[in-house]
Amino acid sequence: MATTKVSLEEYLSTSYRPDAEYIDGELRERNVGELEHSRMVKAILRWFERFETSWQLEALPDVRVQVRTDNYRVPDICLRPLANPDVRFVTAVPAAVIEVLSPEDSISDYRERIADYLQKGIPGIWIVDPKTRKGWDCSSGDWIESVIFRLPDSPIYLDLTAVASGQ
Repeated sequence: MATTKVSLEEYLSTSYRPDAEYIDGELRERNVGELEHSRMVKAILRWFERFETSWQLEALPDVRVQVRTDNYRVPDICLRPLANPDVRFVTAVPAAVIEVLSPEDSISDYRERIADYLQKGIPGIWIVDPKTRKGWDCSSGDWIESVIFRLPDSPIYLDLTAVASGQ
């Protein structure tokens, strides 16, 4: 993954295609663009769209999330309450973030990403493998394999078996 030094002001005022992350003064490219990855993101977005009104939650793809004052991540999917004061970027704590693996992704990259999400206090941190249609709940910092992810004390969940079958 390529990195480039830029100022925070430049990052926040520039659109990248695809969007990049900003970590410790570096612009970091993200692994995106493969059909399997895109189809899984699309299927998960459809899943959450069905529950948007009842859960009062919106699922947003590729939105910048401020994880620290000068650091921004761009999860594949960000779940946030509909009633939210954020305007340009997500600065409030999202309900969950979902990352869909790409073949080029590395465990070390994800460990760093998960640490940022944990430090932000995000209650749901879910990693999904589009090939196996399984994933890991990393909300506690551990990688717990699962096909069903739930937010604590909430009706909000993600069922990868139902997502894969189009239910």
